[in-house]
Amino acid sequence: MFYTCGPNEAMVVSGFCRSPPLMIAGGRVFVVPCVQQIQRISLNTLTLNVKSDKVYTRHGVPISVTGIAQMKIQGQNKQMLAAACQMFMGKSEAEIAQIALETLEGHQRAIIAHLTVEEIYKDRKKFSEQVFKVASSDLVNMGISVVSYTLKDVHDDQDYLHSLGKGRTAQVQKDARIGEAQNKRDAVIREAHAMQVKISAQYRNEIDMAKAQRDYELKKAAYDIEVNTKKAESEMAYQLQVAKTKQCIEEEKMQIQVVERTQQILLQEQEISRREKELEAKVKKPAEAERYRLEKLAEAQRLKMIMEAEAEAESIRVKGEAEAFAVEAKGRAEAEQMGKKAEAFQEYKDGAMVDMLLEKLPLMAEEISRPLCGANKVTMVSSGGGEVGAAKLSGEVLNIMTRLPDALEKLTGVNISQVSSQSG
Repeated sequence: MFYTCGPNEAMVVSGFCRSPPLMIAGGRVFVVPCVQQIQRISLNTLTLNVKSDKVYTRHGVPISVTGIAQMKIQGQNKQMLAAACQMFMGKSEAEIAQIALETLEGHQRAIIAHLTVEEIYKDRKKFSEQVFKVASSDLVNMGISVVSYTLKDVHDDQDYLHSLGKGRTAQVQKDARIGEAQNKRDAVIREAHAMQVKISAQYRNEIDMAKAQRDYELKKAAYDIEVNTKKAESEMAYQLQVAKTKQCIEEEKMQIQVVERTQQILLQEQEISRREKELEAKVKKPAEAERYRLEKLAEAQRLKMIMEAEAEAESIRVKGEAEAFAVEAKGRAEAEQMGKKAEAFQEYKDGAMVDMLLEKLPLMAEEISRPLCGANKVTMVSSGGGEVGAAKLSGEVLNIMTRLPDALEKLTGVNISQVSSQSG
């Protein structure tokens, strides 16, 4: 049966026909079941955090040191792989790392004890090289190679390292202040020199600019005088020519206006003559004819009105005489009628009065019922003990009529009932 493994692993085949055992790092191998055995060992890199707490240095100062080591079982070297298989076969990576860590820590402590704090602190590279060298020579016998070792941290609980740094810090700070002051002084000097050079150059530039400006202004003024002179001459000549042209134009306009005015006067005179003739033909002659016509019409109207007034007066007189005669005849007739009525009243007395009253009763009934004729709607309320409707309404009228004899008796002193019974 074939078995394979990756480059980070090694296989060890032992048993029948495998003496010494076959070791293969990254590859494949044929294993006969039952008579041969296969085992594996890891070739991964192991990272170890090597701590040595409170280790006394050569001068008896306790310090704590932490280093980082990278190591692995060397699979390319057959002897180292064989040694590693003899020591670590069947162990896990954690167990292998623990064995290597204890070995490294022992060597780290031994080297710390032979060095001073200053040597360890100031020359970390030298310390790392010593640990790497000593540990490599020891671990190689176990089949482990140290890939790298780095000093990570150095500290102590007595402030020894801090005290060592104070003097150096003070010296560095002093040198820094001195250097800063010298740099500031040099900077101020250089700045002042640069400012002086700058101001001098600026003044020289301003002087040169002022000279150039002066030359420019002088030349420009001379050119402006010449240009303005030519421009003024040109403008004066132009204005003079414009004035002459305007004068000629005005003279021509005046001549045109004179001719136009002359023509207008002639036209107006002709128009006046035409208007006079037209007025005489259209207004004066017709006006005279109209005046004559109106005079004749007025005379005829006056005569007509006189004749109508005379006829009206005659008509009124005749009408008045007729009306007077009619009134007189009517008066005589009424007087005769009244005389006859008086004679009748004298003869019949109460009977005549009763007769006259009876003649007036229908008129009185008509006047009494007239308001009812003008009513649009009549609402009658009954208490339940009498007539309702038209009978009730006519009964009310008759009731009023029956009360008239009493009223007449009170007004005239004539009792109609007695007079009627006597006449009967």
